[in-house]
Amino acid sequence: MSAELTATRVARFANWNVAIIAITVVVLIVAAATVDNFGTSQNFGFLVLDVLPIAIIALPMTLVIVTGEIDLSVASTLGLSSAVMGYLWNANQPIETIIPLCLLLGAVLGAVNGFFVTVLGLPSLAVTIGTLALYRGLAFVVLGDSAVADFPSAYTDWVTGTIGGTPFPNVLIIIVVLAVVFGVILHATPIGRAVFAVGASEQAARFAGVRPGRLKFWLYVAGGLVSGLAGVLWTLRYSSARADNGAGLELAVVAAVLLGGVSIFGGKGALAGVVAGVVLLGSLQNALRLSDVSNEALNVVTGVLLIASVLGPNLANRLRRN
Repeated sequence: MSAELTATRVARFANWNVAIIAITVVVLIVAAATVDNFGTSQNFGFLVLDVLPIAIIALPMTLVIVTGEIDLSVASTLGLSSAVMGYLWNANQPIETIIPLCLLLGAVLGAVNGFFVTVLGLPSLAVTIGTLALYRGLAFVVLGDSAVADFPSAYTDWVTGTIGGTPFPNVLIIIVVLAVVFGVILHATPIGRAVFAVGASEQAARFAGVRPGRLKFWLYVAGGLVSGLAGVLWTLRYSSARADNGAGLELAVVAAVLLGGVSIFGGKGALAGVVAGVVLLGSLQNALRLSDVSNEALNVVTGVLLIASVLGPNLANRLRRN
């Protein structure tokens, strides 16, 4: 591969990331100017809390998709983590024990996905559609249709609270730390180079000494762990553990990742674009909610963005070639 071709590809993705960031900035400005209360500091806190699960799950999902795989079970992992959290809280277990157990549960659920995909060699789309239904069903087995509340106020207050006297929510710290960790891993370590190599050509990556199966397995574990964390934070934010928490969230996560310029075919993407995709998706949903748009319409918007995120880069590439 020539240096010129590599430079062309880098420039192409730089252009896409710049475009997504520019679109996000325009949406923020327009929403602040036209939607009541969108630009307030209080709404900024709500916006961050709303995008929290999408933002943190999208980080490991980015690495999974760059390898050419996908994980559609992340929202069900969140829901099962929340249900187990409620069950254990009802059983009078200490919250300091419950939270690590829920994180461990998420990692185990991710390992199950990784086992089927990397050891048995099954397609990740089929596997994670199956575990999407399995994990959600188990959540209802654990907790049924009931809800568990009254979690310790010290934890719920921290999740919904702000940093000092600023409008920045405490949970923003978690988003930033995880974004830095996954950003460094993807763009500044041999693991990240292996992720891109596997996504570009798994066979060529093997010749270069990469073990694709082991790499993908641990990415699924990381995705499950972060989804379990999202389940804990979701439960504490609303002080409500329910089996249907996070239902349908996987589509928003995938939409945000693809909007950020990550190729659904693997091998290409950048975490900066994904962060912009998360902000764009969250801002649109927040502005529409403030405009009293129904949840059904929000799902339509998510679907349109998902289609646009796949068509956009392909259309741009065709126009560039012509």
